[in-house]
Amino acid sequence: MSFHHYWLRGLASGFALRYYGATMSSLEEIKAEREKKRDILIARGMDPYAAHSECDHTLGFVAENFEELSDNETELVVAGRVMSLRRHGGSAFADIYDGTGRTQIFFSKDDVGTNLFDLLNETIDPGDFIEIKGRAFLTKRGAEAIAAKSWKVLTKSLQSIPAEHFGLKDENERFRKRYLDILMNPELREVFEKKQKFWSVTRDFMIKNNFAEVETPTLELTTGGAEARPFVTHHNDFDIDVYLRISIGELWQKRLMAAGYPKTFEIGRVYRNEGTSQEHLQEFTNLEFYMAYADYRDGMKFTQELYRTIANEVFGTTEFTTRGHTFDLADEWVEIDYVDEIKKQAGINVLTASKTEMESKLQELGVKYEGDNKERLTDTLWKYCRKNISGPAFLVNHPVLVAPLAKKQPGKDVVEMFQPIIAGSEVGRGYSELNDPVEQMKRFKEQKALLEAGDDEAMMPDWEFVEMLEYGMPPTCGFGFGERLFAFLIDKPLREVQMFPLMRPKGE
Repeated sequence: MSFHHYWLRGLASGFALRYYGATMSSLEEIKAEREKKRDILIARGMDPYAAHSECDHTLGFVAENFEELSDNETELVVAGRVMSLRRHGGSAFADIYDGTGRTQIFFSKDDVGTNLFDLLNETIDPGDFIEIKGRAFLTKRGAEAIAAKSWKVLTKSLQSIPAEHFGLKDENERFRKRYLDILMNPELREVFEKKQKFWSVTRDFMIKNNFAEVETPTLELTTGGAEARPFVTHHNDFDIDVYLRISIGELWQKRLMAAGYPKTFEIGRVYRNEGTSQEHLQEFTNLEFYMAYADYRDGMKFTQELYRTIANEVFGTTEFTTRGHTFDLADEWVEIDYVDEIKKQAGINVLTASKTEMESKLQELGVKYEGDNKERLTDTLWKYCRKNISGPAFLVNHPVLVAPLAKKQPGKDVVEMFQPIIAGSEVGRGYSELNDPVEQMKRFKEQKALLEAGDDEAMMPDWEFVEMLEYGMPPTCGFGFGERLFAFLIDKPLREVQMFPLMRPKGE
């Protein structure tokens, strides 16, 4: 049996050989056969790895304008990857895909000539990239196709792609070979198209509201703006250790408020050297914005409008079901008091409880926790409670110790902070920014003590930021959210909505 017949038999049964338990020797045989076909192409004077294509029409354009192109007998040059190939005596059909659309190509020995037709039979497999010159026509069954007049190979593939119907099933294999996963799974491609629109709509919304897009450092001497374990690297020229940022330039954008910018925003990558879960990854995209002469109440109104705009323009609805929760962003967003909600669900007042009482309560609830300071224990108790809230809601009145950069409410031990809550999780964080240098110095010293006590997620002090506050920063509201919001709205794990999630090296 020829290699090509062997391939088609595997395709017909639903799997390409390498994805249904093929042995190493059979994989090597497949590659060896394809290498022979590559060599035949070279011997016949056809470059198997062309540098240029004469393609002048995308397949998407052909599909949209098929009737006109067919009626006018327009000569087309198209190109794409062969997704399937069927032979019938003196004719052959190939389905090709170029990223904009998919088209059937009809090859006839009479039209392309014996030499090119035989070369097609001898050398072309699913997975190869080819270029075709021809005209649009309807087949006898009324299917849209292009009748080839000539063809040439653009790239000869040496590995067989999986059968389209089944694709890649093993999760590690899917993430490791994301290029095949996206190729074989149109629904996954749609996820990334939606994600592109998600950030495009976000950016457009910010610009329409007169925010200036800025760029701030990704390498920092101190990691400000969030509480997370950072990645550390070394700056050879300065001979100092620096950190990959854990927030989108919070302390830098607030410096721009002092510089006279009224509104700024940035969309970019952040890095947190923490665990992996459906909601957490070590590298992801965030938005942060800052607006002067505004407080957290202004930020809540703006954020609500932003989220509803994203929902309508990206997903065409404000109603979602995700993680077992159903919510409608068009509904009224209720306010949930941080301390009262924990008291209601867990039966403990985190403002007055001792560390020992918090630990005892967590043990009683059967909740695992890390860290032994009140900030970590308070945060763990809240995380236990949040899973029961579908939203949409704003979490407000956070204790001071969980928000070292937020302004205190007058006469209270809580801050002017808000977090949108949907499907049992926070999908954003904002507050009236602390602009009192004396109070900020005090908060930084408290965080420094936590760091020195072994809490590697505590916030690093930035004394130069305090100096900036001494020059003066106007009242400011800041807010940020990450691609977790997108993952929740589309109801997929965060890892699934990243094109190339980090993987362990094979064998480790």
